[in-house]
Amino acid sequence: MTDQYVVDLREADETLGAAVGGKGAHLGALSRIEGTRVPDGFCVTTDAFRRAMADVPSIGERLDELARLTPDDREAVRTLSARIRRTIEGTAVPGGIAAAVTGALARFGEQTAYAVRSSATAEDLPTASFAGQQDTYLNIAGPAAVLRHISRCWASMFTERAVIYRQQNGIDHRTVRMAVVVQQMVFPHASGVLFTADPVTGNRKVATVDAGFGLGEALVSGLVNPDVFRVRDGEVVTRTIAAKERAVHALPAGGTGEVAVDPQQRDRPALTDAQAVRLVALGRRIEAHFGRPQDIEWCLVDDGFRIVQSRPITTLFPVPARETGDEENHVYVSVGHQQMMTDPMKSLGLSMWQLTALVPMLDAGGRLFVDVTGRLASPASRDGLLDVMGKGDPLVRDALETVLAHDGFVPSLPDTAPAAPPSTDVPAPIATDPAVVTELIERSRASLAALERDIRTRTGPALFDFLLEEAFEEHKRTLGDPLSMQAIMAGMDATWWLNERLLEWLGEKNAADTLTLSAPDNITSEMGLALLDVADVIRSRPEALAFLRNIEHGQDATFLDDLEKVAGGAEAREAIEAYLDRYGMRCVGEIDITRPRWRERPTTLVPVILDNVRNFAPGAAERRFEQGLRKARQKEQDVLSRLRALPDGDRKADETRRMIDRVRTFIGYREYPKYSIISRYFVYKQALMAEAGRLVRAGVLPEKEDVFHLTFQEFHEAVRTNRVDEQLIRRRKEEFRSYQALRTPRVLTSDGEAHTGAYRRDDVPAGALTGLPVSAGTVEGRARVILDMAEADLEAGDILVTTFTDPSWSPLFVGIAGLVTEVGGLMTHGAVIAREYGLPAVVGVEQATRLIRDGQRIRVHGADGYVEILP
Repeated sequence: MTDQYVVDLREADETLGAAVGGKGAHLGALSRIEGTRVPDGFCVTTDAFRRAMADVPSIGERLDELARLTPDDREAVRTLSARIRRTIEGTAVPGGIAAAVTGALARFGEQTAYAVRSSATAEDLPTASFAGQQDTYLNIAGPAAVLRHISRCWASMFTERAVIYRQQNGIDHRTVRMAVVVQQMVFPHASGVLFTADPVTGNRKVATVDAGFGLGEALVSGLVNPDVFRVRDGEVVTRTIAAKERAVHALPAGGTGEVAVDPQQRDRPALTDAQAVRLVALGRRIEAHFGRPQDIEWCLVDDGFRIVQSRPITTLFPVPARETGDEENHVYVSVGHQQMMTDPMKSLGLSMWQLTALVPMLDAGGRLFVDVTGRLASPASRDGLLDVMGKGDPLVRDALETVLAHDGFVPSLPDTAPAAPPSTDVPAPIATDPAVVTELIERSRASLAALERDIRTRTGPALFDFLLEEAFEEHKRTLGDPLSMQAIMAGMDATWWLNERLLEWLGEKNAADTLTLSAPDNITSEMGLALLDVADVIRSRPEALAFLRNIEHGQDATFLDDLEKVAGGAEAREAIEAYLDRYGMRCVGEIDITRPRWRERPTTLVPVILDNVRNFAPGAAERRFEQGLRKARQKEQDVLSRLRALPDGDRKADETRRMIDRVRTFIGYREYPKYSIISRYFVYKQALMAEAGRLVRAGVLPEKEDVFHLTFQEFHEAVRTNRVDEQLIRRRKEEFRSYQALRTPRVLTSDGEAHTGAYRRDDVPAGALTGLPVSAGTVEGRARVILDMAEADLEAGDILVTTFTDPSWSPLFVGIAGLVTEVGGLMTHGAVIAREYGLPAVVGVEQATRLIRDGQRIRVHGADGYVEILP
């Protein structure tokens, strides 16, 4: 096939993206939308780019060198990318390309001025807009000048900002090709940008128009402040008119330049309200065509709009899909903030959690949400919902109250009289009896054993039928066990009672934190202490210890076999294997079944084991548990003694003693249901990955992990038919990569507004970071900002700062002095384990991992809920 160097813009569309780049494809598609006018022109294709690059000296070697650099190597990136640009610009445009471009220009006349604009193949994608990463040149006249600026567009693929953007988004420099759009120049009265969704709030029903006089360069460069119009339902709802002293216009000799705006025009709006409304209506048609909110560049010429670019707004958090015809308002609460996992999940992980959850869950942006609109609308349930959410995470409550303050968004349903008298049968309160917890744990173990037995003989479609019809139903029955729910609530209610009453009676904050130290039956705290025992085994075996110090994560498959070959390695392996038998189903982000478990990647534990060897003496696990138990008993005696000295003190002391017994009986069990769920998940995963292996052996899939990008139902169908949609998997991989850049809102509305909530407090020192107090005490130390548990390198006295902690992080808790997280609540796992280990902790600190630098000294005020960054 002969290379095609030029394509008319009217012939370009999304199917030619590989030839004309993102911008060219979008402009071609725009020209076909009714009522949309796009300046005429043509595209110089990626075939031309490839041919031209073949003549550039040493380009392959330079790209290899560039690929070895990281975004942090700023100076090296700057130097090498500048060298590549100079080389490209200094290489003549090949004759065949020059002839094709000159022929296309002849259609418009020698004196026509053009806009010459880069159009990379990785540009204006649904998952990465690449806005502003390559260059545009305006008012270029004459074939020689156009050809020179085409070379400059090719070279702009290697600007420092474009190179770093690709590195940060995981895009190979060699896979991106550059097309160039050449369009007839328009000379507008006004120009600007239209966002078909509010770029600040995310509201899909509010469009924002930025407008200024002359060419849009003045706005893009920050030369002037724009007029800003916000339009909703065909009406301008707010407008801000800026004083516009300068504008950018085309110069007679070519190019552009700044000019002063006539003083009588400076305070005039660049658009009338009617024009802004008309522009937004046009934007809505464009948005409908592309199926997602758009960032649109426009020009106003003789009261008519020309569209010169449209790209997706990639920074908006997606909105959960709704049933066709559903136009009602909805309010969604993040599941990830309750489960301590705000990272995106792959498709299989999302669908598995949805199939095993007790309530319907919706997905958006790789995260799960629950629709709480009905409960917010009813006065009978609203207060209860807000109370529960507030106790878990005050920021969720604040976000919900912010939505409720929007007049009319959540309808208020009238209280209706019950159809029948309320029942007088009040369930008997659960007895404060350790045998209840013992029974619940035995039930869970028996259910897991039955699953392991019954799943062994299931393969193929029969496995999926078994999971759907039997295993998932038993999963939900276990999760919703009324006795289990009562035990969990008994521990939580007792905690709240103690904190509220002892603050009222003794003026003591968070007294329950000490009273719950070393509580029995806490599977998560036991998991952390058990790894100290593993460290004891390895500490006394020097060759095994040396082996661990040299281990690499790539050795997961042979790690334990290789360990056994060194002196003392057999005993070290036995200790690690025993730990993995009990806790190997856990991992960071464990609610996503696609995440690698410790049993699958045992080297994940090596840094923590080494930290334990370095930071602790033998027998630390038992000593820490006994120390916590002693502190709890001393605290109990102190509290009861002080209460008895108060008026009506005997009654208060007796009630408090009963609540202490109750909290110590049940608070440890709070962690067991999650352990049970994740244990079942690992059994499911092992069976499902065996099916993925069969698909690979049959040539249906290249890699087993490709099934992670299928839903459970799609995986089922692939096993049944021995076919998969490879394009679907590729698209899901791209979407998942884009989701990683999104910040999960605590509350999201169907209009697209994302709310993170705010602390309404005035008792925090200036400059301190506010959060939720979850474990009392004050500690000062070095902040270790750790986003991946496998990269932990902790010293005694360090304070862990991270986004969230689920139970898999608890082995780190034995070696730290305090905890700060971005996500969490009073009864979430990190808070429970921090209290269990007596660690001062503040959770729900917005952007803690960005505002606190690794290595800074900080002070954590665990009882008052704030963090100070020290000089």
